[in-house]
Amino acid sequence: MAMEKQCTYLIFDESVARSEPAELSAGLEAADARTKIATMKKIIILMLNGEQLGSLLMKVIQFIVPNDDKTLKKLLYLYLEAVEKRGPDGHLLPEMILICNMIRNDLNHPNEFVRGSALRFMSKMREKDILEPLVSSLRTNLEHRHSYVRRNAVLGIYNTYRCFEDLMPDAPEVIGEFIDGESDVSAKRNAFVMLCNCDQERAVQYQLSVIDQIASMGDIIQLNMLELIRKVCRQDPYQKSKYVRAVFGLQSTASNSVAFECASTLVSLSTAQTAVRTAVQAYCQLLSTHSDNNVKLIVLDKLSDLQKKHPDVLKTLIMDIIRGLSSPNIDIKKKVLDLVMELVNPTTIDEVIAVLKKEIVKTQTGDVEKTTEYRAMLVQAIHTCVIKFPEIAATVVHVLIDFIDDSNGNSASEVMLFVREVVETYPRLRELVVSKLTDFFPAIKVGKVFRVAMWIFSEYCLSEAEIESAIATIQASLGSLPLIDDDTLEQAENTAVQHAAKTPAVLADGTYASQSSAGAGPSLVNKDEAPSLRSLLLGGDFFLAAMIASSLTKLLLRLAACKGVAKDTINRYVGECMHVFCSMVRLGLSGATPSRMDDDCQERLWLCLMMLQDPYDARMCEIWTQKCRQSYGTLLVQKQKEVAAQAEEKEEGKTKIKAHADDLLSFRQLRGKGVVVTEIEDEDALDMSRATGAAEEEDFGSRLKRVMQLTGLSDPIYAEAVVTVHDYDIVLDVLLINQTSEPLSNVCLELATVGDLKLCERPQNYSMAPHASITIRANIKVSSTETGIIYGNIVYDKSQEGKDSNSATTEGSNMVILNDIHIDIMDYITPATCTLLQFRCMWAEFEWENKVAVNTSMTDPVAYLRHIVACTNMNCLTHIDDEDGECGFLAANLYAKSIFGEDALVNISVEKQRDGTLGGNLRIRSKTQGIALSLGDKITLKQKNVEAAKK
Repeated sequence: MAMEKQCTYLIFDESVARSEPAELSAGLEAADARTKIATMKKIIILMLNGEQLGSLLMKVIQFIVPNDDKTLKKLLYLYLEAVEKRGPDGHLLPEMILICNMIRNDLNHPNEFVRGSALRFMSKMREKDILEPLVSSLRTNLEHRHSYVRRNAVLGIYNTYRCFEDLMPDAPEVIGEFIDGESDVSAKRNAFVMLCNCDQERAVQYQLSVIDQIASMGDIIQLNMLELIRKVCRQDPYQKSKYVRAVFGLQSTASNSVAFECASTLVSLSTAQTAVRTAVQAYCQLLSTHSDNNVKLIVLDKLSDLQKKHPDVLKTLIMDIIRGLSSPNIDIKKKVLDLVMELVNPTTIDEVIAVLKKEIVKTQTGDVEKTTEYRAMLVQAIHTCVIKFPEIAATVVHVLIDFIDDSNGNSASEVMLFVREVVETYPRLRELVVSKLTDFFPAIKVGKVFRVAMWIFSEYCLSEAEIESAIATIQASLGSLPLIDDDTLEQAENTAVQHAAKTPAVLADGTYASQSSAGAGPSLVNKDEAPSLRSLLLGGDFFLAAMIASSLTKLLLRLAACKGVAKDTINRYVGECMHVFCSMVRLGLSGATPSRMDDDCQERLWLCLMMLQDPYDARMCEIWTQKCRQSYGTLLVQKQKEVAAQAEEKEEGKTKIKAHADDLLSFRQLRGKGVVVTEIEDEDALDMSRATGAAEEEDFGSRLKRVMQLTGLSDPIYAEAVVTVHDYDIVLDVLLINQTSEPLSNVCLELATVGDLKLCERPQNYSMAPHASITIRANIKVSSTETGIIYGNIVYDKSQEGKDSNSATTEGSNMVILNDIHIDIMDYITPATCTLLQFRCMWAEFEWENKVAVNTSMTDPVAYLRHIVACTNMNCLTHIDDEDGECGFLAANLYAKSIFGEDALVNISVEKQRDGTLGGNLRIRSKTQGIALSLGDKITLKQKNVEAAKK
């Protein structure tokens, strides 16, 4: 008797409506074969959906079994797989005798398709009473002339021997003789699979007998050969030498799947450089030639794993790996670049840079979105190479400067920031960069790129000729002055007065605000005009106006410090710059632009005007011309220290002590054959233990920290839970203790959730003896990063004898309410890092924002920042130096990622008030609402009670 109901296939079709058995019976009795076919399909789908149609079995036998139609024959066997074959008493239905007779006739049928269908049915059958009378017919089909029949006959014998060995005790011997004389690849493969699982010793003997011919066999049997090799070598490491040569021979096969498995087998069998090199070459060949992107991603993951164990081997093959950049998929390109950046070394840096430069030139043509993202990745890769190998900076900077005229702001800004860092780090490239920037300045299209370019002019133009050239370049981009004429100014003022009105507006977050509605005059920007400083200013970019003023002021202060420059020349430039500043202020306050100039920009412009009144003030000149550059140099030094520290941590991780001097020595030659050598363990064999957490040991103390009391000590049932968070799962190990002297029946733990949590199992009933305890495990799926709540109760029944007049019962049922379990969002958040440019892009893209006011008893802004970082498990992207002394204000960016790939951004702006307390705001942004709200609640809770948070 079968222990459980078997299901060999599933079909879902929601369009099939439920029908009455009489209607289906009429369809089976129809004379038309098409009607029978449609009815059989409907019956099969309804049965798979849970309908009980066993009453139709005799109708099927009566009207479908005698039919010779091939489609009906196939549907008949599918029906027999799904139909219930035993009655309520557990005995085989009498109708199955007729089915056995039909199957026997089909096993001897002259048509090979009919025989094959019957044999496929037998390969899925687990009813001994049906299989037993068919064994003799099953044997005879091994000698059929058609390979389709023979391969299915092997599967039938395999199923019979595996489920009921006593029906065919000599099956391995029969299949062993069959495989020696078989020529069909599929039939031979099925026979070999059976031997591997039923008689491994016989399979090994056959494999060794044909080991020299494995390369000429079909790929489907080669894959099974490799699987057996790994299995045998795990059990007996001494067998490695017999198979390594055969695996090397299979490496040159034309099948991609076999090549991949050969590479995995070689790595698992041997750690020799020759074997690893051959495996890496096979992976690289797949990376370059295979068309499936999923396969390429899997291959790159394999290469990443090998890079951790055998980095020296992969470094010699870095040029083979970098060929993966030819793939059009952006994810593959990113993985390839990340891997190449780990492997690049002084020997290969020149070749890698040459390839990267060719790739960045290719991005000038093609799809704008993809090429822009890819170009940013290439720039970042080149930047990483320059940090590791400073001597190559001169070879790449002139190539990158050509891309500062990109219309995409992110890509051009990435290039510009890299150029700025190169100029500061390598002074010998200063003249080259300044000269190239002067040539390309008119072609720049983005405001942030203009700002960085002018900062470079103001800090690195040192000679008189360079300074005058930079000033002329900026003035040429500004055009003629004033920026707005009197007629346009008067028209803008009149329009603003006429249309000014107060109207309520609904902001993006749903709140109301008042707005000033002013009918704007004609646009000052000509759409056909190329972007320049003038067009950006007329478009309302007054942060750029502040940068223009600051840069021109620095240039004039440097020019005044140059020897041999006449005062008349200085005064002429001062007058021209003051004219520029006043024109920008007039434009910003006119109301003719889309937005008015803010107070910060006005203050900056007035400060620059005051500086130009006395350009020879030595103290102020030092602050403007030296301190700013020194601050940037300090920032770069700190950044390089962080990179070096990360590299050192990575090296320490690689050199982690794996064995101590007093550890027990293990000699392989003295081991028994049953002992498995871990150095050749197949990595795939450990996947299950890693996934279930069995590979990680946990001490008892850390487990006690996660115990939560769910009921009181005086409750009839005491309950406590150990909460374990595994990425996408939450496991509750709930301990129940019967504290009464009476047996309890129908004890049921009922749980419910709030948030994106989902229970995986239905509650079950238990019986508990007096003072007995049981442990119930509940699994909960997590689908997003937000704070969740688990609540519930325990329902139980007392024995009738145990009741008294004081017990509060309702029809014998009792209930204990459980304390709520709050799932902390910090279990899902991990610190992460990103560039400042990436942070700004995400900040502009994310629409959910949660604003939290600073409310704390702390008085030090830096200490408050450290406290928030520790409480939120985030990474501070802004460098904060504790040695700089006290500071009255602080602004910093924090970043983290959740296990679901969600980004969490936090901007902290804190200012020390006059009374010594801290004020300000924390702004949290994310793509989803849950993480923004949950993180805000966490910060609000932790910042109030600092002492409790520290504990």
